[in-house]
Amino acid sequence: MTPSDVKATLSFSDGSPSMDLPLYKGSIGPDVIDIRKLYAQTGKFTYDPGFLSTASCNSTITYIDGDKGELLYRGYPIEQLAVNCDYLETCYLLLYGELPNEAEKAKFNETVMHHTMVNEQMQFFLRGFRRDAHPMAVMTGLVSALSAFYHDSTDVHNPEHREISAIRLIAKMPTLVAMAYKYTVGQPYIYPQNDLSYAGNFMRMMFATPCEPYKPNEVLVRAMDRIFTLHADHEQNASTSTVRLCGSSGTNPFAAIAAGVACLWGPAHGGANEACLNMLNDIQASGGVAKIGEFIKQVKDKNSGVKLMGFGHRVYKNYDPRAKLMRETCYEVLNELGLQNDPLFELAMKLEKIALEDEYFVARKLYPNVDFYSGIVQRAIGIPVPLFTAIFALARTVGWIAQLNEMIGDPEYKIGRPRQLFVGAAARNVKPIGER
Repeated sequence: MTPSDVKATLSFSDGSPSMDLPLYKGSIGPDVIDIRKLYAQTGKFTYDPGFLSTASCNSTITYIDGDKGELLYRGYPIEQLAVNCDYLETCYLLLYGELPNEAEKAKFNETVMHHTMVNEQMQFFLRGFRRDAHPMAVMTGLVSALSAFYHDSTDVHNPEHREISAIRLIAKMPTLVAMAYKYTVGQPYIYPQNDLSYAGNFMRMMFATPCEPYKPNEVLVRAMDRIFTLHADHEQNASTSTVRLCGSSGTNPFAAIAAGVACLWGPAHGGANEACLNMLNDIQASGGVAKIGEFIKQVKDKNSGVKLMGFGHRVYKNYDPRAKLMRETCYEVLNELGLQNDPLFELAMKLEKIALEDEYFVARKLYPNVDFYSGIVQRAIGIPVPLFTAIFALARTVGWIAQLNEMIGDPEYKIGRPRQLFVGAAARNVKPIGER
């Protein structure tokens, strides 16, 4: 961190001594006020529900400028990475700080693709779940269970263990997601095939059966790879912060990532693309395109409780840069599969047009976000809606690991311990039960 020449002075109207607070400058983005000594010197905490004005760490991994609509991985714009690099190159970048050369890429790809199998006993673990269990419930259990099967790499303070567990998690997440899907539909598990690409291998494990050969469609494989890349990391969001907080206790990497999976499940976070497709299905069931006007009217009515899912973003106050790229992929996939006239996709495109042209949505910058398009793409590919968030977790695993590794390597790292403003009862005595 670079100290700023500027100091902040905190003063109090009750005559308490004022306090100088140092400022630090980032390489880009807002300066931060260092309040670490605030409690020790004043006996006071800050109050920031949701931590919307609080930097919980310093990081070199991902930068977001919500006003500009900018997303950088290690300084590289997401627009360039999504076009010029594949997902495993992006993984290498997030983990090690630089893009790989040809030799480094080949070695990393080989290492990851030769760790794709999971312990055979994971099949028996799966059998403990109901067939109709939500895939994220299954994934939370499976990822956590990895620590029981690979307990030789669970010391988060050992750099070698973190390296091994990182490779294992990146390699095995597609296998686990595909197994969770196959278990739900009652089909045999398909073992990984290491000579395929990362995304191609995942598609095969998802959709192949022992009955006939399966050849991944390259257009769909590229689409899946782009989904992975666009979701690989997103700064200090809820699930990433959860991984950092969980990992700060010294727990093993598998448990920390499982905590991230659990957090991602929420509809306000990773479950947004699932919620978006469910919204489209509801509109379709109520009458489709003919009912869009009625639906939009309800959205505009604050008292209706109807929400427009897949539009707008908490961070991006402009257009989501990932959405532009996912939109291109969306149309590529629809054209490849001949689904341009599918009723649900027709409905989605109509909704997109309204959101981009209607003054109500334009003024509020409620543009289609990455979840809107990625949900459409995944449905077109044949992925069931409940599995969307599990695929998000698969993609985000590398970001979680990179963030966890960075935190553990930070000399200023401490176990997380948020404070509170207590507004409950003051100290009081317990009366005997007969006097209450």
